[in-house]
Amino acid sequence: MQGKAELIEGARVIFEDRVETASVRIEAGVITGIDVARDGATVVPGRGRVLAPAFVDIHGDAFERQLQPRPGVSVGTEAALLETDRQLAANGIATAYHALTLSWEPGLRSVETGWQVVRALEHLRPRLTVDNRIQLRWETFCPEAEPLIAHVLAGQDRPALAFNDHTSAALLHPSVALHDRPFDQLADYPLTDLAAPAFLHKMEARAKRSHMTTPDYVALIAEVWARRPQVPALIDHIAALARTHGTPMLSHDDSQPETRAYYRGLGATVAEFPMHERAFLAAREGGDLIVLGAPNAMRGGSHLGSPGAAAMIARGLCDILASDYFYPAMLGAVVRLLADGVADLPALWKLVAANPAAAMGLTDRGRIAPGLRADLVLLDWPEDGPPAPLRTWVSDRGGYSAL
Repeated sequence: MQGKAELIEGARVIFEDRVETASVRIEAGVITGIDVARDGATVVPGRGRVLAPAFVDIHGDAFERQLQPRPGVSVGTEAALLETDRQLAANGIATAYHALTLSWEPGLRSVETGWQVVRALEHLRPRLTVDNRIQLRWETFCPEAEPLIAHVLAGQDRPALAFNDHTSAALLHPSVALHDRPFDQLADYPLTDLAAPAFLHKMEARAKRSHMTTPDYVALIAEVWARRPQVPALIDHIAALARTHGTPMLSHDDSQPETRAYYRGLGATVAEFPMHERAFLAAREGGDLIVLGAPNAMRGGSHLGSPGAAAMIARGLCDILASDYFYPAMLGAVVRLLADGVADLPALWKLVAANPAAAMGLTDRGRIAPGLRADLVLLDWPEDGPPAPLRTWVSDRGGYSAL
């Protein structure tokens, strides 16, 4: 259907400020009119269905389950990413930022795996249905990632950069709750006992993911922790590199206002998954955008015990919902939040389309209006049941259809 005009006729259309029955004309991957004549366009029946902007997902790592379906079991990178691409389209996601963790860990989240994913996406670009992009989910204790970061930042697909410090979080003393952990660069950071049985048990899953024994993994994280004095300068360097490319930047799992202020000062004006109310309030006071996980909203709470997305949305403390670890959650979150009366449908849809697009500087998508990309999803949404995507348009690409 590429290049051929289509008229999606008579659907309930989710616009920025209202939902109303309308017809939307698209041609050559662009929305060309609202409630215009058929004018030779192929008609797509929309009556009884809902037409919405396709989702813009700024943080999704469910692709890791395609790369490694079971712990220790890996499949070919290109085959995994092709399957991921089709899953995205089938779930109404037209723009996806893969949260590619670049860590000092061997295995799934290593820099080596990162290079494999980046190269595969570059090679597969002509065959991909969805606009696949990368969120460089950089672990700040990993200087080895710099060449890969520089390569992706200079590429044609504008990425995002997220600052992550799971090293300090992993080594936090158990007397301090994860949500209360201090600023990561605090001089007297409360460190756990690396020989404590509880810590060794906690490291077992990470060791398995990295194809290491637990003792070897603990020895490695101790070596990495010794790099701590060099980390602030490395963060400054990577942030400066991102600024030269105009790259959107985020900080991950902020727990303190000091943390948010630090990353805002570097140009990271998006707070991704804040872990405490004070971090939410600091982000809002500073004019930053706030991202939460759609599974949090869909399930009615965070699996980590962080603040609930529904409550934060109701308080005006959440601007964006991301798929996080489950692609269907973007639609599922809207359904749950609508049923719970948290906001009306146009306001909720902004959380998964217009707002994430704006946060990433993508002004050509996320809304239904003439002149914008035809990134759309047509939903079967019965009154007595959950909705399901019937068709996804991704500009002038093939898209997805279950019609």
